[in-house]
Amino acid sequence: MIRILLKKVNNENRLVCEFKYHVKIIESVRSIPGRKWDIRNKYWYFSDTAENYRRIKAVLGKYNLGVNPNILKKYDPDVRHSGVKYKKPEKKKKIKNPFIRTEQKIPVPEEYIHKLETVRYSKSTIDTYIYYFSDFLTYCQIGNPDTFTDEQVKKYLLHLIHDKKVSQSTQNQAVNAIKFYLEKIKGEDRKYYWIDRPRKEKKLPVVLSEEEVVRILKTPMNLKHRCMLTLIYSAGLRVGEMIDMKISDIDGDRMLIHVKGAKGKKDRTTLLSEKTLALLREYYKKYKPKRWLFEGQGGEKYSASSLRKVFHRAKKNAGIKKDATLHTLRHSFATHLLERGTNLRYIQNLLGHSSSKTTEIYTHITSKGMNEIKSPLDNLEI
Repeated sequence: MIRILLKKVNNENRLVCEFKYHVKIIESVRSIPGRKWDIRNKYWYFSDTAENYRRIKAVLGKYNLGVNPNILKKYDPDVRHSGVKYKKPEKKKKIKNPFIRTEQKIPVPEEYIHKLETVRYSKSTIDTYIYYFSDFLTYCQIGNPDTFTDEQVKKYLLHLIHDKKVSQSTQNQAVNAIKFYLEKIKGEDRKYYWIDRPRKEKKLPVVLSEEEVVRILKTPMNLKHRCMLTLIYSAGLRVGEMIDMKISDIDGDRMLIHVKGAKGKKDRTTLLSEKTLALLREYYKKYKPKRWLFEGQGGEKYSASSLRKVFHRAKKNAGIKKDATLHTLRHSFATHLLERGTNLRYIQNLLGHSSSKTTEIYTHITSKGMNEIKSPLDNLEI
């Protein structure tokens, strides 16, 4: 259903179109002259005029249209009781976040935020550090960050482990957020590495078989979504690397992909599959992206959360029960290369790993050679 609402923003009346993501509806809205996209609020809108209302009604009338009574009274009084119904948006239920405490959060110092930005950490890292340092100050009720003690840090970490049941990785992030203040703001040396750091779980990543990858990529989806999933698998990309990619990063002559400013602020090149290149050319002709290789509504970068939803929908349609995520395509890329005899050192370069130990985890996943080994049970007469 499409809801037509009347909103006032900065003394400007807007005719707002709200609807769940639907490719055909988006194409219809884009065909209406005067439409604009509000990036912040994620909706299409028009200036509040009778002409714009008539255009909206003419183009979108074929869908289930719900028009605000105030708009009908203003521009279309004759159809107020003709069956065109307006459904008031349901209030979204607030989901309680176990990490958000009822009392107001104690903000982190401005110099903490400034220092994080100065050292050029990624936005996600900055947000994570700010969250956990603020959560630590709030939990221990520390008004002055210069006064907290070792015991308070231990108390907070135990709170995360026993009360919040956080993973070891999350606990490490909280430790790093606190240590950043001690070392980068207060200028303390490494004596503060005394903080007990949990031993990281050595879990093997989930990997899809080649047949499962084929089933996912062949499930019904639009060309853009197929192109994005194919690119991640064929080049072993992280989702953020692909979303940040520009058209100029695809080198069709040398059959390479330039990955710029990846994890650790490192550039690298990776493989460009011939099949992926053909798919990209088909995609470019149809969608004609301007700045980013894959653009969302309004020309901004495509959303990582939206692409994750695309992957999980494709996985479900392919009938795959494994606990796979979008990042599993990258793990599968590395494992399949290893199983086909590619040198581990080359795989390390393609993935952008600083240490070979990170890449060596795929040697524990590959099934290469395992089919030649027989269980000792098979030699017993039972």
